[in-house]
Amino acid sequence: MPAQAARSRVPQPRPTDLFADRLLAVLSGQRPVHSMLRHTAGRAYDDLARLAEHGPLRATRGTRPVVRDIGYYVAREDAVEAFARIGAGDQVRAMAFRLERGADLRWRCTAVELGGPRAPHQDDD
Repeated sequence: MPAQAARSRVPQPRPTDLFADRLLAVLSGQRPVHSMLRHTAGRAYDDLARLAEHGPLRATRGTRPVVRDIGYYVAREDAVEAFARIGAGDQVRAMAFRLERGADLRWRCTAVELGGPRAPHQDDD
């Protein structure tokens, strides 16, 4: 019984932590964009593909980028807006993303942005 009680107390990673790592892996070129297909909804996949195309977080001078800090705001019960500070050596970039939990209780990324100005969408005029 004590082993079962100990297992039940192991903290599970927050969705914000998991998604920050997943998004960083794609944006740094460690994982292909299509690895996020089932973890995104709406135009988040297209936004991620557009961002990843330029490899904005690829390692520079041999330093692999890492998530340094994560913050989040609970917009409503099933929606979280998060930010992460991404560090590579002495360089720091910001990444923002929104997670929404669907009827199937799975979290999906519905928006992602990376530092700097937001790229215009084709339907924006």
